[in-house]
Amino acid sequence: LCWRARDALCLCVGSGGAEEQAPPTLLRRLAAMPPKGAPGKRSSAVQQPVEPPAGEKEEQDGDMDDFDMPVIIKVKPEDQMSWLTPEELEKEVPPRVLYPQNPRAPHNLTRFSYKERAFKRDDQVDQVVFHVSMDGNILLRDSPDEQDQNEIQQKKAEEAGDAGEDDAEEDAFDPPEDEKEMPLKNPLRNQFNFSDRAAQTKNALLRERGWSTEPPPTTGFSGTVTQWDIFDQYLVEIELAKEKEKDDKTKGKSNFDDDGDKKKSKDANTPIYSDNMKLSIKLMERMVNQNAEAEVYHDFKYWEDRSDEFRDGEGTLLPLWRFSSEKAKRKQVTCIKWNPKYNDLCAVGFGSYDFSRRGTGVICCYSLKNTRFPEYVFNTDAGVCCLDWHPHHPAVIAVGLYDGTVLVYDVRAKTKKPIYQSTVRTNKHTDPVWEVRWNTDESGGVLNFFSISSDGRVSNWLLMKNKLESEEVMELKLLSGGSSGGGEDDETSLAGLAGGLCFDFNRHSEHLFLVGTEEGRIHKCSKAFSGQYLETYEGHSMAVYTVRWNPFHPRIFLSASADWTVKMWDHQVKLPVMSFDLGQAIGDVAWAPYSSTTFAAITSDGPAAPTSGVVHIYDLSINRNERICEQKVVKRAKLTHVAFNHNEPILIVGDDRGGVNTLKLSPNLRIGVVRTEDTDPAITDEDLQVQKMEHLLEMVTETKEA
Repeated sequence: LCWRARDALCLCVGSGGAEEQAPPTLLRRLAAMPPKGAPGKRSSAVQQPVEPPAGEKEEQDGDMDDFDMPVIIKVKPEDQMSWLTPEELEKEVPPRVLYPQNPRAPHNLTRFSYKERAFKRDDQVDQVVFHVSMDGNILLRDSPDEQDQNEIQQKKAEEAGDAGEDDAEEDAFDPPEDEKEMPLKNPLRNQFNFSDRAAQTKNALLRERGWSTEPPPTTGFSGTVTQWDIFDQYLVEIELAKEKEKDDKTKGKSNFDDDGDKKKSKDANTPIYSDNMKLSIKLMERMVNQNAEAEVYHDFKYWEDRSDEFRDGEGTLLPLWRFSSEKAKRKQVTCIKWNPKYNDLCAVGFGSYDFSRRGTGVICCYSLKNTRFPEYVFNTDAGVCCLDWHPHHPAVIAVGLYDGTVLVYDVRAKTKKPIYQSTVRTNKHTDPVWEVRWNTDESGGVLNFFSISSDGRVSNWLLMKNKLESEEVMELKLLSGGSSGGGEDDETSLAGLAGGLCFDFNRHSEHLFLVGTEEGRIHKCSKAFSGQYLETYEGHSMAVYTVRWNPFHPRIFLSASADWTVKMWDHQVKLPVMSFDLGQAIGDVAWAPYSSTTFAAITSDGPAAPTSGVVHIYDLSINRNERICEQKVVKRAKLTHVAFNHNEPILIVGDDRGGVNTLKLSPNLRIGVVRTEDTDPAITDEDLQVQKMEHLLEMVTETKEA
């Protein structure tokens, strides 16, 4: 309790700690004392003293003796809880913080995006809740809005005053000095004595009519949607879209046939657009091209390098043509295949091995009869990685793309679109398809081909009537170090699948095929056993790019790897029979079709220049240790693929600049079967080729044992 005594403000505190009650007379007197600095006047904030009763006045005089004693009065709030202890009263209460978040606002809203045509989660949550909202025109006094309004009103008043002054100045005139000259006021409105008449018509009465209708009946609908419901709805929409596409295709085919019939009927009378005219122009173009390159065609047919007679088994390569196209510029040759029936026709796939620059692909079919321009051109959405001609249907070609799609083209078709294409619904590959191979066994009655991809699957694709169906042949399981068989125990296999890069089927045992992987292993597999490997060959330390069965001997195959080596294997032996270290990065390897002991390999970097392409040819029956030909083919480019022609003595190589080079083999490089007087005439050429390889294997085995 604060009280005033002797013109000072003091705080009374009891020294003994015991509570004492102040007399009521003292309290009244304290309240009646005037504040300091205003003697004789009472503060307006202090209540006027009340005159005590007569009985209490004597008590006040008796209590004046205790006026200077300190008095302690403890005031207790009325709303204080009586059950709280002193410790609880002194304890600080933590503050309560209010956050600008609405706890009832939903945080999992899903809205339909018309742009992406799908449901999207909306992360923006509105935390504001309006309880009362009113529109008013009241301004706060002394606020900036009020000042702006006052300024506007003052400007309007000033403008109105200025306008009145201007009008008054116009009406004012100087009065004449003589009163006689003062003009008389004309009581008439018009000084020309015109009469003014006006008429006012009645305003048309407007009538308003309105009708109130009953609102249409509505029914409320609500439901809970799950992810599975949305997924099922998407599947239904996909099925409807596919049915619509089928209907459009049937309509388009009928329209195309109708258009073709109309064009044929129109072009029947105009020989310029007839098929015979097109064929004649094509033949004429080939004749002009052959006449322009008569010397090259003469070398292709008749030139032979006579210097081979003086070389000790070595030979040379004669460059003939270089195929190129505007559409294949700045693309790399990723695959080359000769047509099995037409010896002058080869298909070349263009893509990119630079995976950071992913683009479209091109397929060009070149012919030796016209080296200026490709016979057929097909464009693909992704880079081409591999292709293969059908062995019995030379117009059908299978293609594998970088995005995992496989395509089937018919070069005879009028359109450039594929006749078959894999999709996600047909279980297409998820990684690049590195090789495709047609199945020569057509006992099932359906054309099919195999494909291998980096996703670890070997698939068989069946060409059905209206779609392309896939069957999984094998999953390439990863093996732990030292394990030779796959799929035996779960302990020996790691998580995931091995990336397949190449495969090849045995011509003598069609159920056997080899698979080269990114880990450097080669697996021997069978179509009948899809769960495990028959054998695993571990000889390469890096990825295996190519595996090729020998075209004559049923047990021998060849492999090329990124470890710069080419190895020859016997599939009955785990270790390689022979190994060749080329000393440069190897791009591809291929067996010669005319000899069981001859093969060609290409390297990206040669000894002469760091970016040149070199072709190496080995004939193991002549020299088992050294190559019989090593020739630089291109400058400032790297060779990527090589392929032998089946009948003509030529070799084609592709580079990373989009060019395809044709090379002719000298006589020493194409030695096939050599018959002597002692050779039995009943023995076929294939048997002689097998005997030549067997003789080589015996010599190699004897050398190793020695």
